[in-house]
Amino acid sequence: MDESTPPPDHSEQEWMLRARCRSLAPSEFFPSDGVGVDKARKICDQCGVKVDCLEYALTYRIDHGVWGGASERERRRILRRRRLEGEVEPTASRFQPASTSLV
Repeated sequence: MDESTPPPDHSEQEWMLRARCRSLAPSEFFPSDGVGVDKARKICDQCGVKVDCLEYALTYRIDHGVWGGASERERRRILRRRRLEGEVEPTASRFQPASTSLV
């Protein structure tokens, strides 16, 4: 983690409440082989919050697992490409904790 990386936000995010993976075992998204990565990607491909999930992992530089359909290696490539192309780095300000009120 470098100085521009915000500290991880461990609060539950609003988009996480709608994630398709929410009802699945976490181990599905932390595979030890390429077959497991492909399986996780298929789940992510059908998820309505895939983009939010990927941006969260990029913002907080999450090193392990499949997030937003991208493996660790793919996320490193995305960040490297963004840096080289001069794109704005993802910021933590776009993520808001989920409301805890029961309405």
